Amino acid sequence: MVSSMYEITVLPLPDDFEGQVVATLVCRKAQPVEGAASRRAVLYLHGFTDYFFQDHLAEHYVQRGIDFYALDLRKYGRSLLPHQTRGLIRSVTDYFPEIDEAVRIIRSDHDELTINAHSTGGLIAPLWADRVRGRGLVQGLVLNSPFFDLNVPTPLRLAADLLRTPLSYTRRALPLGVSTVYGRTLHRTEQGEWDYDLELKPLRGFSVHAMWLAAIRRAQRRLHAGLAVDVPVLVLASTNGLRVRDFVPEARSADIVLDPRHIARWSTSVGPHVTCVRIADGVHDLVLSAEPARKQVFAEVDRWMAAFIHQGKENSP
Repeated sequence: MVSSMYEITVLPLPDDFEGQVVATLVCRKAQPVEGAASRRAVLYLHGFTDYFFQDHLAEHYVQRGIDFYALDLRKYGRSLLPHQTRGLIRSVTDYFPEIDEAVRIIRSDHDELTINAHSTGGLIAPLWADRVRGRGLVQGLVLNSPFFDLNVPTPLRLAADLLRTPLSYTRRALPLGVSTVYGRTLHRTEQGEWDYDLELKPLRGFSVHAMWLAAIRRAQRRLHAGLAVDVPVLVLASTNGLRVRDFVPEARSADIVLDPRHIARWSTSVGPHVTCVRIADGVHDLVLSAEPARKQVFAEVDRWMAAFIHQGKENSP
């Protein structure tokens, strides 16, 4: 759980189709080295039905002298307002203003910034980075099980693509049903080891609305057509994918949300400099995997950052 070691800043944003909008920037600073504050930073973007609570992720970075920031996007977590529909947007570009503002704040006193993004955040981040290429705002992307494609049978995929019709502009919730399986693999009151706020991240997830799904499919088609992100990118995905309707022990060592083969397939569509690594027995949020898998995740991130971001500079305080 996030502790008092964090600074929290509310970012007011222009109103959208539901009214007032805010985002929330969470920050944990690394200990100064010889009196000098860190000039390196990471910005974390969460996924769908999610918010920042992964304190061990922040700890990993600050122990290496890197300031850690996380953004609770509009209509999620600390940013959800009473009048809003959870997670509802018309386009993934709706998130660009809060990312722009967070990056402006971070870059005002940091020379180096890496975006670490999970799932839906991992789809948003490369689209944002493609828009700002050539400006030097970010030095790299770490994408943890990015939402590059739908993990559904072909008939449902075709049905989702029919949402290019006027239905895509409605706020109608789709009758897709809900599952508690992924939540049960994570939360410590069920089969997992993690503690987080079940009001902000319910076991049953959020409703999927036609407008949201249409926005996601437009973003995925844009990525599939090819982006030109001009910084190094690390894409991380599990070695195992599994579709289940009810909890089974194997769900604790596989991605049961997305198909890792899709992630690997589309990873090179992000840009010309992409490293794709598969994590044995990883769950969907790879840093919430069992300890052997998450240790591999952190080792791969450290190795990649040393090679492509820090470029041989000392990587610890």
